[in-house]
Amino acid sequence: MNENPALIETRALVKAYDLLVVLRKLDLQIQRGEFVALLGPNGSGKSTLLRLLAGLTRPTSGTILIGGWELPREAAAVRAQIGMVSHRSLLYENLTARENLRFFARLYNLNPTTDHIDTLLRQVGLYKRGDSLVRTFSRGMLQRLSIARALLHRPDVLLFDEPYTGLDQDAGRTLDNLLAQAHSEGHTIVMTTHELDRAARIASRVLILSRGTIGYDAPASQLPPGELAARYGELTGMVVIQ
Repeated sequence: MNENPALIETRALVKAYDLLVVLRKLDLQIQRGEFVALLGPNGSGKSTLLRLLAGLTRPTSGTILIGGWELPREAAAVRAQIGMVSHRSLLYENLTARENLRFFARLYNLNPTTDHIDTLLRQVGLYKRGDSLVRTFSRGMLQRLSIARALLHRPDVLLFDEPYTGLDQDAGRTLDNLLAQAHSEGHTIVMTTHELDRAARIASRVLILSRGTIGYDAPASQLPPGELAARYGELTGMVVIQ
């Protein structure tokens, strides 16, 4: 018996849309506390995999387990363990930052204290803008508030779908720091991205999806210079300029 079962596991996972097969019998294990970067070109299945792990879409076949709970049969239990952030903020622009957090807290059947809301806003560097309308926020600020929203219910797993899209360099560095902080606090993170250098720098493990399967899987700390770009090019046929 495995004494340390994976926190996230897929077995022979298939996702097809009519005749288009996006994921092909994908087997994956992610241990508690890992920070996994999912790489691959558009159409490789990165975002589809994240949506499956979040319980937002149903697999065509195969098994998904999160913390021992099976999707989609035990979706409610799984969603309680997951916070998700995408490049679309899905925040309410005519509410303040605090009002947004309180609104989403109610969706989780939470009644957060003012201290909890303030702690989250401080954590993402938005405490002084807590009473500002979200429509006045920059792209980077929207991403930071989205992270606060994802942390509301203290999830074990954080899923990030292309979180750096549209961010400038300063906002990107701020997001780097927030992700590193969340990882250091014990959250298990799965992030899709096109940015190979950033993935190798901030993640603990990198995967390359190609044609619906995992073509490459390695600890980020053990990657020789140029290795990730070379393997990405081999698997995807795309030239990576560094």
